[in-house]
Amino acid sequence: MTSKVYVALRVKASPERAFAAFTQEIDAWWRPNGLFQTTPRAPGRLAFEPGEGGRLTETLADGRVFEIGRILAWEPPVRLVFSWRQANFPPELTTEVEVRFEAVGGETRVSVEHRGFDRLPAGSAARHGFPDQALLMRLGEWWQVLLGALEDAA
Repeated sequence: MTSKVYVALRVKASPERAFAAFTQEIDAWWRPNGLFQTTPRAPGRLAFEPGEGGRLTETLADGRVFEIGRILAWEPPVRLVFSWRQANFPPELTTEVEVRFEAVGGETRVSVEHRGFDRLPAGSAARHGFPDQALLMRLGEWWQVLLGALEDAA
């Protein structure tokens, strides 16, 4: 199985602005998805703690905080890498998201590579009964929606 999806989109913003929108304003543009839930409850507020080792968290209305992942690389305004754990992942499993911000003329190409889904066991609830190809296609479609929302925010 190819264990990653790659999605890219140009946004009408500088790399600095696109990186800031992605990391500092994630809660404004993020769109929850029932297949790829980050918490087992209703969606909360997403936030990055800046810097390597910082967390990506979701805070629910009742104040509970769920750690989705840890920042593995923080290289503004060029690159961000973080681990990713969904609510329905087995406890020891994480995947990895790499986001790149590349100047192209007066715009920025924002690319997302989400990798590591080959580690999901065949019968895992996180697969929702989908075969490998269908699961990755759904993940790629969701990242397209997310990047479109980022474009609007940036």
